[in-house]
Amino acid sequence: MTSSLTSAPIVHIVLDIEGTTTPIAFVHETLFSYARSQVRNYLAVHFDSDETRADLAQLREEHNADVKLNRQPPPLINAPRDAEIDSFVAYINWLIDQDRKSTGLKSLQGKIWMQGYHDGTLKAQLFPDVAPALKAWHHAGLKISIFSSGSSLAQKLLFGHTEAGDLSEFIDSYFDTTTGSKTAIDSYRCIASALRAPAREILFISDVVAELDAASAAGIQTLLSVRPGNPQQFPGKQQIIHTFDEISDIMPQHDT
Repeated sequence: MTSSLTSAPIVHIVLDIEGTTTPIAFVHETLFSYARSQVRNYLAVHFDSDETRADLAQLREEHNADVKLNRQPPPLINAPRDAEIDSFVAYINWLIDQDRKSTGLKSLQGKIWMQGYHDGTLKAQLFPDVAPALKAWHHAGLKISIFSSGSSLAQKLLFGHTEAGDLSEFIDSYFDTTTGSKTAIDSYRCIASALRAPAREILFISDVVAELDAASAAGIQTLLSVRPGNPQQFPGKQQIIHTFDEISDIMPQHDT
């Protein structure tokens, strides 16, 4: 095993997306740009739907908090309809510019991306080692989950529409910010509970040290993903990997 892992057997692998399975540039330059270009058209068509209204209600709550904290967000307007839509577009773009991990924003982005994936405009990029690793881990009996700030819908769309094909059959569970912050210890306790697994039998791989430290504090095993295009970080106690090929030795051994 990789030196930072314990002797406990790995049963579940939990993966971050951005900077771990997928280049950061794809998320920021392709997905975010697509959402930004399509958000007004989407809101114009779906503004009165219950799902969109729920997302916008969450965004309005977040906007109120931003105002109270004097972050100076663009104002939200209650009426008329077109002006209200324009004000939400301005606020959404402001959140995108800050890379805010907003549940309402991520839920709305997932719905916008759905159209792009379904019509073929979007194809998710993965690092070359990811698809073979997912298939190998799945066939070896390991359970694979995703924990990302993107909504569960966005996660499912991404793995269902990759340049390597539909990989969703290899993913067992999806966790997003409704589970909690990715830097909160309790989020990883919740994941372990949802997976019905001892924390020591779970391996979490991410490109963010603060997330890994939180998972480690919850008893989960961790590895730091260092990929091309990722910002440099001080790894601290985290063991570095550059590809999933480096952890092939966590695979269960079967008698032949």
